[in-house]
Amino acid sequence: MIRQFVCGTKGPIAETRLGKLRGFRLESSYIFQGIPYATAKRFQQPEPIEPWEGVRDALWYGHVAPLLDPNSPAMDLLIPHRFWPESEDCLSLNVWSQCLDPDAKKPVMVWLHGGGYATGSSIEMVAYDGANMSRFGDCVVVTLNHRLNILGYLDLSSYGERFRNSGNAGQADIVAALKWIRDNIAAFGGDPNNVTLFGQSGGGGKIVSLMQTPAADGLFHKGILMSGGAGGPHFRLERRDREIAELLIQELGGEDVTVLETVPFAKLAEAYHAIEPTLRGKGIVPFWGPLANDWYLGDPWDVGWTAHAKTVPLLAGTVMAEWGFVGNVPDKDEIAPEKRRELLSAQFGEHTDALIEAFRAAFPGKNELILKTMANRLDVLDFCRKRDEDGCAGTWCYLFTYDFPYDGGMPAWHCSDIPYAFHNIDKVAICNGNLKSEDLQRAYFGAFMQFARTGSPNGYDLKEWPPYTAAYPATMFFDEESAARVDGDTALQRLHKPLVPDPFAAMMKRDEAEEKLTF
Repeated sequence: MIRQFVCGTKGPIAETRLGKLRGFRLESSYIFQGIPYATAKRFQQPEPIEPWEGVRDALWYGHVAPLLDPNSPAMDLLIPHRFWPESEDCLSLNVWSQCLDPDAKKPVMVWLHGGGYATGSSIEMVAYDGANMSRFGDCVVVTLNHRLNILGYLDLSSYGERFRNSGNAGQADIVAALKWIRDNIAAFGGDPNNVTLFGQSGGGGKIVSLMQTPAADGLFHKGILMSGGAGGPHFRLERRDREIAELLIQELGGEDVTVLETVPFAKLAEAYHAIEPTLRGKGIVPFWGPLANDWYLGDPWDVGWTAHAKTVPLLAGTVMAEWGFVGNVPDKDEIAPEKRRELLSAQFGEHTDALIEAFRAAFPGKNELILKTMANRLDVLDFCRKRDEDGCAGTWCYLFTYDFPYDGGMPAWHCSDIPYAFHNIDKVAICNGNLKSEDLQRAYFGAFMQFARTGSPNGYDLKEWPPYTAAYPATMFFDEESAARVDGDTALQRLHKPLVPDPFAAMMKRDEAEEKLTF
């Protein structure tokens, strides 16, 4: 089917405070790609873009942040990816909108990508395309790139004042992007006073970090944490950035920190991989993530919520089997109950029967072999409870429990809900094959859009979804039929959590013989 396309010498044109931008229109969506929002020297804080004369093209995606490890197409059926050229000149964003009226005041959805703080990009997944979200949600969608890994989060502050906030360079990039949105999004029909951050995995963590960053106060107004951001005290790594930096300098043959500033990134990445065995021998697991200081005030589990963070309403949830892509049991419904128990017993031992009983009470009709791949759910329940006890704005808890038509029924795994959030199941093969998948998309996407418009997910196409409180711990279970329940799976999660290894800690371990991630 041929779709309407418009792009000519006269537009579409958006008039930002910095200058005019030319995008294109595909069907109803105005699309602007690769818009620079800041510039930055290595390890330094981002600086504003200078205004330009004439009309600047925004017709192609910008470079993505350099990665320490090359991308791989493995598991692409489950999580379809796009691979893109990398460059340190990566501070750009993309915009989808339904109009260019400065007075339209449409809600703004800003996507913070996953991949921890080390990998990923604004366009990494096919499902990150914002056209359908903008069209069906009548909103403005923004996705952005920022510095990652060494370039975004290596703390070099011990080398001098000019590196004072290098451990938060990637976070400072996001703040710069949010300032650009505040100043310019009206040119794309957006309301700078109604900005919702939504992010999955590491993207959720970035949202919580930004809530604790005074420089970001007032730049966003709501947050949606998808499978990330709630972990708090359950995952901590000691910062030993000075030792990492010294080893890198030595490996590169430099005399001081300037070699880290000047060497090509490919050489920097090569040096990092060369020192990895030494790091392991010293028990050092690098943490690419924000550094608590006077700019980022620290995790709320450690220091409490800032006054502003308490005012930000949140949605927070996980999927049913976060690590299902590595531990799923194919054709699980064809396995006899006694065999299921045997498989679970090998993992859970004497706790097996109690777990099965608790699972069946929490998820009637679901297969108990899902217990093998569940993770992180208790973190979210505790996070929502903490928000309530600390007097924060409303927090709505959810669990995405859908079984996909793959390998005889695969429970929702890490990232599998993203196409539903973006209204993009048509772009991801595995989301098809079940007519109920559209009902799920309508409910999930609709709740996100209603939250972005009003600050509450209620009032679209869902039965009542109360906020989570200690006295009334409600969770919305998103599935073929979506409904809220009170205290639906807490007992199960409290029993299950101590019996499984921390998946993030396991993910950090490498098999030295095969140099691949192990779980």
